[in-house]
Amino acid sequence: MAVSKSLLRLLRIRDLQEEQSRIALASATGELRQLERASVAAGERARRGRRLVDHSALTGEVPDRQAGLEETRAAQRATLFLGPRIEDAEDRAGMLEEVFLARRVERRQAATLIEEAEAVQALETERRAQQSLDDWYRNQLGRREREIKSAMGREVKSDATE
Repeated sequence: MAVSKSLLRLLRIRDLQEEQSRIALASATGELRQLERASVAAGERARRGRRLVDHSALTGEVPDRQAGLEETRAAQRATLFLGPRIEDAEDRAGMLEEVFLARRVERRQAATLIEEAEAVQALETERRAQQSLDDWYRNQLGRREREIKSAMGREVKSDATE
């Protein structure tokens, strides 16, 4: 008995679902990393703004001080904007990772079913082959016994006629 087409179809579907989940997870993870890099860049922008303010305090340059203050404010706005988006992206990536892992389990379960069906099929094939060999051997043994009985019967008849 071959592995059923429906099991093979199920494995193919599970494989495609797992692949789609993997791609969605990779996309969400990439988006999260991009937001994290933007957050790091905003932090660096804030540090540059503070250094510009510190530098302007030493040199007395008012435009540098204003630019530094504006850079710091812009970085704070970016950080405030990115914080919730990063949290949402983390939640989404976590959810998609759970979905991916569940799909992986489903695919592995389908693969296990197919492997078990193939193992049962291999055992059945081996059993049939052994049964065939046993039948052949019994037939050969029976044929020899008949030949021996036939030869002995001819021998007994020839002794009786003598």
